[in-house]
Amino acid sequence: MSKLLDGEVAIITGSTSGMGEAIARRFAKEGAAVVINGTNEERGSRIEYEIVKEGGNAAFFKADVSSASEVEAMVEFALGKFSKLSVLVPNAGILGNGLATEITLETWDKTIGVNLNGVYYLCRYGLPKLIEAGGGKVVVNASIASFKSFPQHPAYCASKGALIPFMKNIAQDYAVHNIRANALCPGPVDTPLIWDSVKAFPNADSIIEETIGMTCVGRLGTPEDVAEAAVFFASDQSSFITGASLTIDGGIMT
Repeated sequence: MSKLLDGEVAIITGSTSGMGEAIARRFAKEGAAVVINGTNEERGSRIEYEIVKEGGNAAFFKADVSSASEVEAMVEFALGKFSKLSVLVPNAGILGNGLATEITLETWDKTIGVNLNGVYYLCRYGLPKLIEAGGGKVVVNASIASFKSFPQHPAYCASKGALIPFMKNIAQDYAVHNIRANALCPGPVDTPLIWDSVKAFPNADSIIEETIGMTCVGRLGTPEDVAEAAVFFASDQSSFITGASLTIDGGIMT
């Protein structure tokens, strides 16, 4: 029985935990070969081992996505390991909490470096490989912060806000090469990132409960919720969709 992503080869950045890990595991179950990425070699190697043990195809590559040379090396690794590259999932993200006038320049630069430049670098070096493969898909993990602000998240919101027009530009410019680009925009998802994020709010102790109350479905999202949407955008089920942004937020933006 064929699977939704049979024959695909994907790089998923920031996939040693949270949403990225769930996407990597789900892609592998749907038949894709996956390059797992992160800076924690122990976690990355463990996830690779577990995917392979379950019959999937995976390889870990340690890289800091804010480094253009490391991302370029990761793309070449994927090509050498799996002979082609057909799906890019720039997922890696960090918070960089703090007031705009108080966060360090290093924090600003690192947040933009990972959340925005990291997406650009993967596209910069990955898109030519997708063209060589005859086409492919780009699935950007943005955020509802692409559309709204959050207290003391200026670097995060600025970096995520830039991803939607960037993704649309990729969709427009590379359609001629049979490449589609779409964005996931998760809301409150139960990952380590959300628990770090709430520390910036004045009501940190109650913010998760209040956030759940703001959703229509009455719960936090799960990494698997996002992974299902990522599979949809990476598969032929979304063959007539490009340049789109999908909120995965339990209705919090409704």
